[in-house]
Amino acid sequence: MEVPDRMDEQLRVLGLVEAQRKAEALFAEIEARGLVAPGAAEREVSDRIRDLANEMFGTTKHWHKRIVRSGPNTLLPYRENPPDRVIGEDDIAFADFGPIFEEYEADFGRTFVFGADPVKHRLREDLATVFAAGRAAFRADPHITGKQLYAQVERLAAEAGWTLGGWHAGHLVGEFPHETIDGARAESYIAPDNDTPLRRTDRAGWRCHWILEIHLVDGPHGFGGFHEQLLDLA
Repeated sequence: MEVPDRMDEQLRVLGLVEAQRKAEALFAEIEARGLVAPGAAEREVSDRIRDLANEMFGTTKHWHKRIVRSGPNTLLPYRENPPDRVIGEDDIAFADFGPIFEEYEADFGRTFVFGADPVKHRLREDLATVFAAGRAAFRADPHITGKQLYAQVERLAAEAGWTLGGWHAGHLVGEFPHETIDGARAESYIAPDNDTPLRRTDRAGWRCHWILEIHLVDGPHGFGGFHEQLLDLA
């Protein structure tokens, strides 16, 4: 197997960064058009976003299932498939999409709050704050492992008054389809069982690149929020 050279690596980084740029533009347009809105069902919103990605970028493929969740459904981790729900007037909702742009995977998630509930608004603000602090912890330690970064994110969430909604806080990302991710491959995740450094090469010789995902939940109030994007690339 041929080992990737520096130019190959640079082109891969550019592809991943460009895929995220397009995902950011997609989500900016989602907000501008008010596609996530009270009175709409989650599946309806998901289809609206799918169609918008096709309209803006010709995107027809998504590397993971399209997720729009609201209210109590926002408590649930990725693998759950709750019944469709209509977004309420004073609700919280999030969208988590993995569009493929030029065969590179993006993975992007944002939260939307409707109404004036101060707890929901604080949670949405804390999502970006915890993400930034998690990224800072990653950048500060060149040898940080998946286990160590997960522990940092868990601590940051607790200090803000929330708990984490999933068993991991991120995963590998790359070309489609990227190196297989499954529950038995702990080293593919930012998770308690991953004792390997995040800065490493994969089995094909490529540098590993990561998505950091922050899923904060408020169990007593029955809702959560979600924020994700690239961890190691600006």
